[in-house]
Amino acid sequence: MHLTLLKAKLHRARVTHAELEYEGSCAIDGRLLDAAGILDYEQIQIYNVTNGERFTTYAIRAEEGSRIISVNGAAAHKANVGDCIIICAYVGLEATEAARFKPKLVYLDEQNFVTHTRNTIPVQLATA
Repeated sequence: MHLTLLKAKLHRARVTHAELEYEGSCAIDGRLLDAAGILDYEQIQIYNVTNGERFTTYAIRAEEGSRIISVNGAAAHKANVGDCIIICAYVGLEATEAARFKPKLVYLDEQNFVTHTRNTIPVQLATA
Protein backbone atom coordinates (compact mmCIF):
# COMPACT_ATOMS: atom_id res chain seq x y z
CA MET A 1 0.00 0.00 0.00
CA HIS A 2 1.28 3.48 -0.94
CA LEU A 3 0.69 6.28 1.60
CA THR A 4 1.28 10.04 1.47
CA LEU A 5 2.81 11.45 4.67
CA LEU A 6 3.95 14.85 5.87
CA LYS A 7 7.66 15.11 5.00
CA ALA A 8 8.43 18.59 6.29
CA LYS A 9 6.77 21.66 7.75
CA LEU A 10 7.78 25.29 8.27
CA HIS A 11 5.25 26.24 10.94
CA ARG A 12 3.92 29.81 11.27
CA ALA A 13 6.29 31.46 8.80
CA ARG A 14 5.62 35.12 8.05
CA VAL A 15 5.32 36.31 4.46
CA THR A 16 8.00 38.96 3.83
CA HIS A 17 7.24 39.58 0.14
CA ALA A 18 4.36 38.99 -2.28
CA GLU A 19 5.72 39.51 -5.81
CA LEU A 20 3.10 39.09 -8.54
CA GLU A 21 5.60 39.60 -11.41
CA TYR A 22 8.48 37.49 -10.02
CA GLU A 23 9.21 34.12 -11.63
CA GLY A 24 8.97 31.24 -9.19
CA SER A 25 6.27 30.54 -6.73
CA CYS A 26 7.69 30.65 -3.19
CA ALA A 27 11.21 31.83 -2.40
CA ILE A 28 12.32 30.56 1.01
CA ASP A 29 15.50 31.38 2.94
CA GLY A 30 17.96 28.62 2.01
CA ARG A 31 18.72 27.89 5.67
CA LEU A 32 15.02 27.28 6.33
CA LEU A 33 14.77 24.99 3.29
CA ASP A 34 17.78 23.01 4.53
CA ALA A 35 16.46 22.84 8.11
CA ALA A 36 13.20 21.34 6.84
CA GLY A 37 14.76 19.16 4.14
CA ILE A 38 12.72 20.83 1.39
CA LEU A 39 14.45 20.76 -1.99
CA ASP A 40 14.64 23.48 -4.63
CA TYR A 41 11.66 23.11 -6.99
CA GLU A 42 9.91 20.65 -4.67
CA GLN A 43 6.13 20.86 -4.64
CA ILE A 44 4.81 22.46 -1.47
CA GLN A 45 1.42 23.21 0.02
CA ILE A 46 0.88 26.59 1.66
CA TYR A 47 -1.82 27.06 4.28
CA ASN A 48 -2.48 30.72 5.03
CA VAL A 49 -3.46 30.96 8.69
CA THR A 50 -4.33 34.65 8.30
CA ASN A 51 -6.92 34.37 5.52
CA GLY A 52 -7.69 30.66 5.16
CA GLU A 53 -6.29 30.27 1.63
CA ARG A 54 -4.70 26.92 0.76
CA PHE A 55 -2.66 26.44 -2.40
CA THR A 56 -0.02 24.34 -4.13
CA THR A 57 3.20 25.79 -5.53
CA TYR A 58 6.92 24.96 -5.53
CA ALA A 59 9.90 26.10 -3.47
CA ILE A 60 12.82 28.13 -4.76
CA ARG A 61 15.87 29.12 -2.75
CA ALA A 62 16.19 32.66 -1.37
CA GLU A 63 19.37 34.13 0.06
CA GLU A 64 20.62 32.16 3.06
CA GLY A 65 20.09 33.96 6.35
CA SER A 66 17.69 36.49 4.79
CA ARG A 67 14.60 34.99 6.50
CA ILE A 68 12.72 35.69 3.23
CA ILE A 69 9.39 34.00 2.59
CA SER A 70 8.28 35.44 -0.76
CA VAL A 71 5.04 34.24 -2.33
CA ASN A 72 5.47 34.90 -6.05
CA GLY A 73 3.62 34.83 -9.35
CA ALA A 74 -0.09 33.99 -9.35
CA ALA A 75 0.23 32.69 -5.77
CA ALA A 76 0.89 36.30 -4.66
CA HIS A 77 -2.87 36.84 -4.95
CA LYS A 78 -3.30 34.40 -2.03
CA ALA A 79 -0.92 35.92 0.54
CA ASN A 80 0.05 39.37 1.76
CA VAL A 81 3.16 40.62 3.52
CA GLY A 82 2.81 39.80 7.21
CA ASP A 83 0.46 36.85 6.73
CA CYS A 84 1.15 33.82 8.93
CA ILE A 85 1.52 30.67 6.80
CA ILE A 86 2.36 27.00 7.16
CA ILE A 87 4.51 25.49 4.41
CA CYS A 88 4.34 21.70 4.00
CA ALA A 89 5.95 19.11 1.76
CA TYR A 90 4.73 15.54 1.47
CA VAL A 91 6.32 12.22 0.53
CA GLY A 92 4.91 8.98 -0.85
CA LEU A 93 6.00 5.86 1.04
CA GLU A 94 5.14 2.21 1.20
CA ALA A 95 3.38 1.14 4.41
CA THR A 96 6.52 -0.52 5.80
CA GLU A 97 8.54 2.69 5.35
CA ALA A 98 5.70 4.87 6.62
CA ALA A 99 5.53 2.98 9.93
CA ARG A 100 8.97 4.27 10.94
CA PHE A 101 9.10 7.60 9.05
CA LYS A 102 9.45 10.86 11.00
CA PRO A 103 8.88 14.30 9.44
CA LYS A 104 11.08 17.38 9.91
CA LEU A 105 9.02 20.02 11.71
CA VAL A 106 10.55 23.50 11.94
CA TYR A 107 8.86 26.12 14.12
CA LEU A 108 9.43 29.82 13.44
CA ASP A 109 8.88 33.07 15.32
CA GLU A 110 7.39 36.28 13.88
CA GLN A 111 10.73 37.21 12.24
CA ASN A 112 11.21 33.75 10.67
CA PHE A 113 13.91 32.69 13.11
CA VAL A 114 13.84 28.99 14.02
CA THR A 115 12.63 28.58 17.59
CA HIS A 116 12.78 24.78 17.72
CA THR A 117 12.45 21.60 15.69
CA ARG A 118 10.65 18.32 16.25
CA ASN A 119 9.86 15.11 14.42
CA THR A 120 6.48 14.45 16.03
CA ILE A 121 3.37 16.52 16.69
CA PRO A 122 2.13 16.29 20.29
CA VAL A 123 -1.13 14.47 20.90
CA GLN A 124 -4.07 16.89 20.96
CA LEU A 125 -5.81 16.59 24.31
CA ALA A 126 -9.56 16.69 24.79
CA THR A 127 -10.76 19.76 26.64
CA ALA A 128 -13.41 19.74 29.33
